[in-house]
Amino acid sequence: MSKTAADIIDFAAARSEDATWRPDPAKVLGGDPLQTARNFYSDPTGQFSAGIWEAAVGAWRVSYTEEEFCHLLSGTVELSDEAGATRRFEAGASFVIPAGFTGTWANVTVARKLYVIYERKA
Repeated sequence: MSKTAADIIDFAAARSEDATWRPDPAKVLGGDPLQTARNFYSDPTGQFSAGIWEAAVGAWRVSYTEEEFCHLLSGTVELSDEAGATRRFEAGASFVIPAGFTGTWANVTVARKLYVIYERKA
């Protein structure tokens, strides 16, 4: 099916599906990481989505089944793997978290990111 310019999603003008949540308390390691996502696009298959996410200071366990591109708009985050190796990202950084990553996500400060997620269906 051919798409036109009218099908392009402009985050500044698009309506979003908004959700607010906290991680499962059993996964929280510190702080009170209240999270909000504004999802601006999901493809018809439900495998691809894009939007803006924000969360308060805190740390929680993560286990990625999806591939996620992140562009940090503000704040500082640290991702640590199960072996304890840590990567720190600050506002302006772009990175990809591959499916299969298991470890910890920590917001050192309130953080906001642009996300693009692809999760292959079985």
